[in-house]
This record gives sequence, structure tokens and C-alpha cells, in this order.
Amino acid sequence: MGTDAARALLERATTLNLQTGNLLNWGGLRKKCPATPGEEVSGPRRCSFSTAGRRSGGREALEVVECTVAQAIEKINPEERDELKVSAKLFIIGSNSPSIRDAVDMACSALGVAQLDSVIIAPPPVEDGISLSLEYLQPYWQELENLVQSKKIVAIGTSDLDKVLLEQLYLWAQVKPSSNQVNLASCCVMPPDLTAFAKQFDIQLLTHNDPKELLCEASFQEVLQESIQTTKAHEWTPLWLLRYSVIVKSRGIIKSKGFILQARRNAS
Repeated sequence: MGTDAARALLERATTLNLQTGNLLNWGGLRKKCPATPGEEVSGPRRCSFSTAGRRSGGREALEVVECTVAQAIEKINPEERDELKVSAKLFIIGSNSPSIRDAVDMACSALGVAQLDSVIIAPPPVEDGISLSLEYLQPYWQELENLVQSKKIVAIGTSDLDKVLLEQLYLWAQVKPSSNQVNLASCCVMPPDLTAFAKQFDIQLLTHNDPKELLCEASFQEVLQESIQTTKAHEWTPLWLLRYSVIVKSRGIIKSKGFILQARRNAS
């Protein structure tokens, strides 16, 4: 689909769903394979808008635009499902907890699976001067717990929580966090108190190198503007970004990885 057609669709839509497909297939598409988390996000967004398409709504009332790299879409073979671990990390950017279900449903649909083996949630954004608290995390965690209870997710985890907040969450939660990611860029050694608490309650400590802000509203709007030359890019706000990976259990190698993003237009 050409730029003009994509722009026309987006200017009538209220929601944009973007899927990169398997980034490991991008070599066959003659595109440079992203090296860092930031490149993984910006690269797919730059090339995907050209494949925008309509999912629902009529000529005058378009609601959702689907945007995918069709050649890179790769569903899991049901016969291989038991041999694979499907995990995801969800970055809440500008939304509320109910969007978590949308993200998980879209990931399951994209990969052709009934459930995800694990989902880690990155701390949602808080206003300047306000510290992340249990009270702020609770609605997001409750939505994850609902998805565990409905068997859409097997295990749930957190990211960048210190020992105090992780303990508060663990004691309050019905479904306990199975893991907590630690960014070693800001912490060269695992904090001893966090390590001791995680060991006591069988919480796996993982490391990550994601930037503090993987995707912000301004950068998303900039890429949207550059991609389809729309004057209404400022009306679009990214709600969440989900990164998934499919790992072969017996060999520990990544079979597939990609991103799914949802954005909403706030027309004045």
C-alpha cells in the first residue's frame, strides 16, 4: 500500500495495531537486523506503515488499522508448541490496565498459540516527582492475575523493582511474581538484599539492557510523520509495546522474536 493510501487510512482511524513479525526473518527481506532494543523498536516502525490495512469499519467509519510486515509473520506450528517457551515483556506507555488483555490476546493471535508461558511487565510511567508504589502497580498486577486465572498466561513477573517494592508486591499478590528483571546498566552487581529475598521466595532474578524509556510519544510521532508524511502525527499516542520471544527449550536458542504495538488517535 502506498504512502497516500496509508495516510488516508490513518487519518480516519482511531486505533493502530502494528506487528513486526519475526525480526529474525528480516535478513531475507534485505533489511539490516536490529542490534539494540532501541533499533529493534524504531526499525520495524519505519518499514511497517507502508503495509497498513483496514480491519474493521466501513468507508466512513474506520476504527482499526492493522499494520504488519506480512513476509515476516510466523505462527508457531502446534506440533512444536510443547518444545517452545513463549515469553513477553510488556511496556505500558500511555494506557491503563485493561490494555494488558489486548496486548496478550494480540500476541497469542499473532503467534497462533492459546497462552503465553510468561509475561514480564515493565513499571508503568509515573509523573515526575512521584515514586513507583505498590498502590500504583496493583491494578496492572490484578489484570495480569486475571489472565493467569483464565489460562492466557502461565507465569508473571516484574522489572526493575527493588527489594522493598518486590516484597510488598509479593506479600499482597494472589499470583506471586515468578521473576524480577534487573537492569545491570544502572546496577553492576545484584543488590544483596534483593538477592536474598528472591532466593528465599524462589523468585528468579534476570538481567536486561532495555533503556529506561524504550518508546516515548514524541519519538513515535516523529517516525509516523517521517513514514507517511502526515500532518496529524501529533494526534497519535502509543498505548503499549509488547516484545515477544520464542525459545527452543532444549537448545536455548531464539526461534522467533518481534514487537506488537497499539496506538490511539485523539482527534480534536
